[in-house]
Amino acid sequence: MKIAISSQGKDLSSALDPRFGRASGFIVYDDASGAYEYVSNQQNLEAMQGAGIQTAQNVARTGAQAVISGHVGPKAFSALQSGGIDIYLSQSGTVQEALDALQAGKLEKAQDADKPGHW
Repeated sequence: MKIAISSQGKDLSSALDPRFGRASGFIVYDDASGAYEYVSNQQNLEAMQGAGIQTAQNVARTGAQAVISGHVGPKAFSALQSGGIDIYLSQSGTVQEALDALQAGKLEKAQDADKPGHW
């Protein structure tokens, strides 16, 4: 399974980005192989509107089946759900810590957005 983790940097030791739609980028981790790649989200950092939906579309294009982020707004949540992508919220310090928590079964699948739009 591929997992997209909102990240402030380009490797597993990077800080988890608490934002989804306006995250700096994503580490897309393949748990079958342990390989990962960084995918920039630069195009949505300054978007006037629609950042969450556009970011969800970009994440879907990576083949990710799950997302870990600090917070997800309602439009992004709906777009990810529509794409069949599971959403997990984490306040972990690093991408690796968030991955470890998911793999240890310590993160529950989000049932709804945890932030209003445009926070």
